[in-house]
Amino acid sequence: MQPFSAGPVPAVAVDLRDASGPRVRGDMTVEVALSIMAGAGVGYLLVCDEDDQCTDSVTAAQLAAVRAGSAYSDRVRVRDVLGLRRTPGDLALSR
Repeated sequence: MQPFSAGPVPAVAVDLRDASGPRVRGDMTVEVALSIMAGAGVGYLLVCDEDDQCTDSVTAAQLAAVRAGSAYSDRVRVRDVLGLRRTPGDLALSR
């Protein structure tokens, strides 16, 4: 398998205490997340853990930047995008 790699993806400031808006889990694919955003007419999604607690957020721009990368595949998950945002430099994620 080829590793997925990309540079860091910038964070966006979203107040998770005001957790309103569409919620997804980190294991959702980038394609599905972008479809949910388009359908809901929003620019970001709240990412929740298994206890339905909002732990992060991801924007359409962040997902689109990863999707535009040459190493992108339909198996890349939202959690992979969040990992890129936290890591300086390149990050290789196995699929």
